[in-house]
Amino acid sequence: MNIPPDPVSPGQESVWDYPRPAIAEPNTHHLQIIHKGVEIANTRAGYRTLETSHPPTYYFPPEDVTWTHLSGNLRRSLCEWKGQASYLDATIDGDCLQAAALTYREPTDSFAMIRNHVAFYPEPFDQCLVDGETVTPQPGGFYGGWVTSHVAGPFKGIPGSRFW
Repeated sequence: MNIPPDPVSPGQESVWDYPRPAIAEPNTHHLQIIHKGVEIANTRAGYRTLETSHPPTYYFPPEDVTWTHLSGNLRRSLCEWKGQASYLDATIDGDCLQAAALTYREPTDSFAMIRNHVAFYPEPFDQCLVDGETVTPQPGGFYGGWVTSHVAGPFKGIPGSRFW
């Protein structure tokens, strides 16, 4: 399928230049998750995964996550690149956000570096920030990518993108 990439402005990356199969690389940005005024995660470390047509998904090191707000969820999914994901609920001030985060306890060898790191879906949280910029969730609800002004699309998840 031939999808025309959006124009790339200075300082942007095109998600159409990201590789397939997906890769993980060290994160160089300041990342924060805040809900109801409570900071759930804060890091300048971890990893981001990159895949053609997807905005980055960020994986927080376990030591940079406030685990008292997270609990297990029975949901599981399978990524062709990373392996089986386990989901986590986030509970903050009585608000339970079901399957709001995920982790790979036994990732594939190519993604061993993200073992037990936590990726947060940006949609349910009040604020997900990259270097102080509020994130827009990747369209479609299924994917966990973080859209900022630093990435150009179009992004998988919009109507008609199912088979990109």
